[in-house]
Amino acid sequence: MKKTWVILSIISVVFLFFASQSSAQTVQDYIDQGNQAYKNFDNLGALKAFQLAVNADSTNCEALWKLARAHIDVGEVANKDVMRDHYYAGEKVARQAVRLCPDNANAHLELAIAVGRVALMEGGKKKVRLSKEVKQEALKALELDPNNDLAHHVLARWNREVANLSGLLKVFAKILYGGLPPASNEEAIKHFKKAIEINPNYINHHLELGITYQKMKKWKLAKEQFEKVATLPIKDSDDKDHKAEAAERLKKVMKKLH
Repeated sequence: MKKTWVILSIISVVFLFFASQSSAQTVQDYIDQGNQAYKNFDNLGALKAFQLAVNADSTNCEALWKLARAHIDVGEVANKDVMRDHYYAGEKVARQAVRLCPDNANAHLELAIAVGRVALMEGGKKKVRLSKEVKQEALKALELDPNNDLAHHVLARWNREVANLSGLLKVFAKILYGGLPPASNEEAIKHFKKAIEINPNYINHHLELGITYQKMKKWKLAKEQFEKVATLPIKDSDDKDHKAEAAERLKKVMKKLH
């Protein structure tokens, strides 16, 4: 009887070992499928694969932050109702990623991005609070990974948007909600330039730097960035749209130079 119990115990241990190995491999398979879909600009395919990965292991940091990213990617091109659902889902998953993986720079980056998207859907006090959180999470991502070009991009966008709020909105935010942290176009330019230094072929870095110069009426500098966009290879799912926007903005800038 004792011998039988020992044999059954060994069999159980072996079964559990291989079951855990199989589960881990399955999670990695889903992540690999999601990575391939993302590379192929198949955002819905990536969303499905990363969701399956999270379903298989809800504590996997990579699966979580990539699922949050996929929700944002899908939401960006959806109608308003579907967009809202994906942005809030992305925020929820990103918060889970940060909670489970507080030292993961990409988790903090995706939370910054997701919160920024959710802020677009909100108003008043919550928008101000979320805006502050965008900056905090982007700074945390940079603290963990100083060479994270997308975190620099987020901080640049944050500075530009806050710096260019109307005077009335700034007063409103200050009186009712304690205001927003300091921001400037110059700080935005600094972060965009750093993002480009780290990843010089990322189209959206150049497009957004050009937009910042355009807002500052620095037409020649804006022209240089929009022209640069035209020369860069498409590497992201929305790069075609970015190229089209840069071309339209270049036309407007050229009129200012003549």
